[in-house]
Amino acid sequence: MDEILKYFPNLTAIQIEQFQKLDFLYHDWNEKINVISRKDIDSLYTKHILHSLGIAKVMKFEPGTFVLDVGTGGGFPGIPLAILFPETRFYLIDVIAKKIKVVQGVIDGLELKNVKAEQLRAENVKGDFDFIVSRAVTNMPDFVSWIKTKIKKQQKHKLKNGILYLKGGDLTEELAAFPQATEYNLADFFEDEFFETKKVVHLPLKFVV
Repeated sequence: MDEILKYFPNLTAIQIEQFQKLDFLYHDWNEKINVISRKDIDSLYTKHILHSLGIAKVMKFEPGTFVLDVGTGGGFPGIPLAILFPETRFYLIDVIAKKIKVVQGVIDGLELKNVKAEQLRAENVKGDFDFIVSRAVTNMPDFVSWIKTKIKKQQKHKLKNGILYLKGGDLTEELAAFPQATEYNLADFFEDEFFETKKVVHLPLKFVV
C-alpha cells in the first residue's frame, strides 16, 4: 500500500480504504479460486495493482469516460483504475466464468458502483468505448481484430480514443503494422525493477478502424 501512496499521493480516504481492502479480498478469493499465481499474490501491490495503474500515468480519464477491459482475469487493470477514477465507467469482461466470479466478489467487497463485470468474448460486446484497456492477453494484431469496431469517434481527451495496452519486452515486431502506436516505459514512472521492461502502448482510433 505504501507503494500506491508513493506514486499516487492525492488519494481520498475512500480510495485509500479501497486499495487497502484489495489485499484481504484477493488473498481471500485466491484461496477459493486461483486467479493470481502463488508467487505473485504476495507481490499484489507491485505486480498487479501498481502495474495496472501504469495506465493512469499515461491517461487521466475524464468523468463520464467509458472503458472496456478485455481479458480482465482477476480484475486487472480494470479494478485498480476504477478505484482511481470513480467517475469513469468500467466494463470488465473475460471468457472464464470463475475469473468473473472473483472480479464480481471484489467489486461487491469494495462497493464499486462504476464497474460492471461479465463473462463474454470481446467480439460479442455491444456498444462503443472511449478506451479499451488490457494486460497482454494476446498479440496486438489479434487484439485489434477483436475490438476495432468498438471505439467511439467523439474525443474528450488529449490522447486520442483507442487502445491502452500493458505489455512487456521488445514490441518492435508486434507493433510493426501499427506505426502510430506510442510506447510509454513504466520505468519512467515507477522505480521498482519489475517495471524495467514494462510498457503502456497507446494505439489511437484512426489506426484501429
